[in-house]
Amino acid sequence: MKKIFLFLILILTLSACSTNDYEPIVYENPEIAFDIPDGFPQPNSSIYTNKPTKYGVELGKLLFNDKRFSANNSVSCASCHIQSNAFADTNIQAIGIEGRIGLRNTPPIQNLAFMKFFNWDGSKLNLESQPIFPIVTHEEMDSSILEVIGKIKDDLQYKELFKKAFGDENITAERIYRSIVQYEYTLISANTKYDRVIRNKSETFTESEAKGYEIFQQKCASCHSGELFTDQSFRNIGFPINTNSNEAGRARVTGKPEDFMSFRVPSLRNVEYTAPYGSFGQFATLKEVLDYFDNGVLSADNLDPIFKENDNRIPLTEDEKEYLIAFMKTLSDNEFTGRD
Repeated sequence: MKKIFLFLILILTLSACSTNDYEPIVYENPEIAFDIPDGFPQPNSSIYTNKPTKYGVELGKLLFNDKRFSANNSVSCASCHIQSNAFADTNIQAIGIEGRIGLRNTPPIQNLAFMKFFNWDGSKLNLESQPIFPIVTHEEMDSSILEVIGKIKDDLQYKELFKKAFGDENITAERIYRSIVQYEYTLISANTKYDRVIRNKSETFTESEAKGYEIFQQKCASCHSGELFTDQSFRNIGFPINTNSNEAGRARVTGKPEDFMSFRVPSLRNVEYTAPYGSFGQFATLKEVLDYFDNGVLSADNLDPIFKENDNRIPLTEDEKEYLIAFMKTLSDNEFTGRD
């Protein structure tokens, strides 16, 4: 009888420890403090519905660097968006799977949280809807989000991170996009010599840099304005034209002739590290860009008034070019680019 009694106790104990009473592990996933640098505009409103979190960012960074996003496992987001180049690269035009050449130069992806438009033609207003396009584009990754999910769904590291970031191991397209963008929201560059001179007064410009800053205010700041060094407008500035029949600049998005070959004004932060320049890498150096402005740009019906009203050029002496380049190099953030 005693043995039967002990057996019943054992059965009850085991029942109490059954999976029905299992308490899953709940991970704390705190939001990452998002500080707006002095003078920066308010962030894109999308960030408030997809705030960066500890594990969301960790997951996004892992996804950003995963070459399994491409059809033959050779190209990741980080293959073109290289930290030392302000998350751009050094190619004239982006190079994707099997060496396929894209339509445009790879844009840097710094300070995206503060941008109103994404891509050179502003085709995206919401960053969370952007990651699918490099995945499916023939010249980039030539894959599909279902193929990507199939490759990573049994990866234990991903299972753990999706659970930590979203509460369970379910890997979905939306969670992939949101995580990548959370990581991109943290790529903020605001620690340059310029910032230290203007905001903190902890450094001073050299004579050449100071002269360059003065010239910049006179001849460049109307487009490259504010602390992002872009007014985020779209302009045709008469650069040599990409003859690819798929190219039309902003007009690809709007369908308006007045937007033909207009592109988003690039930020000049870290411009020292983002060569070559232009929508398809028309210029190898900053000096070549300034020489082109000085010599005269291509005429067009929708040429930006800054050029059209000044004989299609921005006149610059050789000394002024040297000073401008010296100033633009003060916009380099070596901590952000990992060049320290």
